Amino acid sequence: MADVRQALKWADGKNVKNEIDVQIFDLLGKKTEADLKPASKTKDAKPSTAKTEARQTAKTDDQAKPVANDIVSFTTDGYYTTDGSFTSFIELSGEALRFHKPGENYKTDSYVITEKTMELMKKHLEETNGHVMTRFPPEPNGILHIGHAKAINFNFGYAKSHNGFCYLRYDDTNPEKEEEKFFIGIKDMVEWLGYKPFKVTHSSDYFQELYNLGVELIRRGHAYVCHQKPEEIKGFNPPPSPWRERPIAESLRLFEDMRKGKINEGEATLRMKTTLEEGKQDPVAYRIKFTPHHRSGDKWCIYPTYDYTHCLCDSIENISHSLCTKEFQSRRSSYYWLCNVLDLYCPVQWEYGRLNVNYTVVSKRKIAKLITEKIVRDWDDPRLFTLTALRRRGFPPEAINMFCGRVGVTMAQVSFDPSMLESCVRDVLNITAPRAMAVLEPLKVTITNLPAGALSTISVPNFPANEAKGFHSVPFRKTLFIEQSDFKENADKNYKRLALNQPVGLRYANLVISVTKVHKNSLGFPVELEVSCLPTSEAEKPKGFIHWVCEPLLCEVRLYEKLFQHKNPEDKAEVPGGFVSDCNLDSLRIIREAHVDQSVKDAKVYDKFQFERNGYFSVDPDSAGNKLVFNLTVLLKEDPGKSA
Repeated sequence: MADVRQALKWADGKNVKNEIDVQIFDLLGKKTEADLKPASKTKDAKPSTAKTEARQTAKTDDQAKPVANDIVSFTTDGYYTTDGSFTSFIELSGEALRFHKPGENYKTDSYVITEKTMELMKKHLEETNGHVMTRFPPEPNGILHIGHAKAINFNFGYAKSHNGFCYLRYDDTNPEKEEEKFFIGIKDMVEWLGYKPFKVTHSSDYFQELYNLGVELIRRGHAYVCHQKPEEIKGFNPPPSPWRERPIAESLRLFEDMRKGKINEGEATLRMKTTLEEGKQDPVAYRIKFTPHHRSGDKWCIYPTYDYTHCLCDSIENISHSLCTKEFQSRRSSYYWLCNVLDLYCPVQWEYGRLNVNYTVVSKRKIAKLITEKIVRDWDDPRLFTLTALRRRGFPPEAINMFCGRVGVTMAQVSFDPSMLESCVRDVLNITAPRAMAVLEPLKVTITNLPAGALSTISVPNFPANEAKGFHSVPFRKTLFIEQSDFKENADKNYKRLALNQPVGLRYANLVISVTKVHKNSLGFPVELEVSCLPTSEAEKPKGFIHWVCEPLLCEVRLYEKLFQHKNPEDKAEVPGGFVSDCNLDSLRIIREAHVDQSVKDAKVYDKFQFERNGYFSVDPDSAGNKLVFNLTVLLKEDPGKSA
C-alpha cells in the first residue's frame, strides 16, 4: 500500500485502498478467521494452514460475473435494425450475460442458502410472477454524469430485455446533501435516455420498516449500540468495540433513545455484528443526524447507512438482480448476511466495472469548484460530462446508449477517450440530423451576371444521401455569403476552393463562379467579392464545391474544445498544479452573428442539424425570440477536401 501511495501521490487514498481490497478479494477470496488474527511476531513463523488453504482453494468470481465482450468495437454495423430503430443496450453489450433466472438465486456462486431460502423464494416468485426485477438507486445529492449512463442502461436495459421491471429508487438517507433539483434532474435524465421506471421509490419510504428491522436485528443478537466516536471507527482496523457484548435489552433501550433524540449526534451508533470481506468489522447501520429530511421532515433523527439500507430495500422491493459497480463486491457477503439473519428474501448481487472517460472530472465537489471559479457556467455547461451537459451540447440519448453498449459489461474498470463517445454521436446524427448551410465567418459575394430568369429558390435535400427523406427550400439571389476561409487570392496547386485564378462550384445551385473583383477594407482584408457565374453544364468542372447562404438568419454559434488539456487532469504527476490549472481557458469561442440558412428558423430547443462542411450543431436553451443559439456538438469526420 505504501508503494502504491508513493507512486500515485495524486490519488485519493481511500479510493486506492478500496480498489486494492477489491482486487485482492477478487484474487484470493473472502478473508478467513486466520487472516483476521494479529500477525505473529516470530521471525520464522510460517503462514497458517487455514490461510494457505484458503488462498489455494479460493477462486475468482469472474466466472459468475456479468461478463460480456472485453473487446470494444467502434463500428456502426449492427447498431440499428432494418426498420431504423436503435438496438437495445443489452444486445449491444456483448455476449449473453450469464445471470441466474428469477427463482434460481441459489444456483449462483457465493449465494448463502438457509433453511428458509426456498420458502422465501417461493413467496418472492408469487409476488413478482417470476419477472426480472432490477433497480437504479442513485443518491439525490448531485447531477448524473456519463458513468451513471452505463448504470441506467444496465439496470433498465437488462430488465427490459427480459420483459421485467426496473425501479428508480432514490437512496435518500443523507439529508444534509439532498435537494429537490437533484430528485427532478435524475428522473429527467433516466427518461431522456429512453427508460420509464416501473415505480419511483425512495429509501425513506421504508424508514419505519427499516427501523423495525433494526430492532429485530438487536433482538436476535446481531446488532448493538456503540459509543465509539466516528473518528475512532474510521478506516479498516479500528479497535474492537467495548460495547459489542452489551445486553440486548440495553441496546434496545438505547436504540429507542437514539430514535427519540435523547442522545447527541456522534455519541452513539447502531453497529452490525459482521465482518466485511475487506476486513472491516461491525459496520454502522444507523447514525444520529439532527437534520430535517427532504421528505419526512423532523420525524426522524436517526438515518440508516448504505450498508444497512441497500440490501433490505432490495429485499422489500423483491429485486431479483441487484446490479452494482465493482467497489461493492467487498460488501456482497454482508448483503447476504443481513437478509439471512433477518429471515428475509435475499436477492443476488452482481458486480460490473465502472465507466470512466478521460479529459474530464465528474466529482460533484470538483465541478462545483469549476463553477465557483467561473471556468464553466453551471452543471449543464456543454464542456462537462454530466448528462445534462451532454444533452445541452446536443449528444443524442441514442448515442450515449450506443456508447455504453459498445463499452459492454465487464468486470474490468477501464477509461475511454471522448473521441469514442463522439464517434457514436456522429453515427446517430449522420442519419437523424437534417442538413443546413451555415457560414460562421461570412464573406459577401455579389454575382454580377446572374440571369434575370435564374431560380429565386433552390430545393436542397435534407439528407443528400437519402433524398427520400425530403427537401427544404432556400432563397437564391445575386448577393450571398461564403466562408472567409473558402477564398484565397493566390492559391497553390493543392487548394481546391475559390481563388483569383480558380473558379469553384456552389453546392445545389448548379453554378460555377469566378472572381472578377476583390473589395478590401483599410487593413487590406477582403470584405466583398464580385464574381461571374456559369451553369455547371457550360463551365469546366471545378476542383471543388463550397456551401453558401443567402438572406440568412443571424444566429449565435458556440464552438467548444476540450476543457482539460491532459488525459488525467486529477493526476498530480501529470498536472502538478491541480485540475483547475489544467483547464483550457479558450475552450469556448462565441460567434455572435453567424449566417445560417432559413430552413432552421422554426427550430426548437435541442433540435439538431448538420451544418454542411462544419459539423453537427444543436439549438441551445438560451435561444430566445428571433435569435437562435447553436452549440457545436461534434465536428464532422476529417474531410481532406475541406482542409485543402
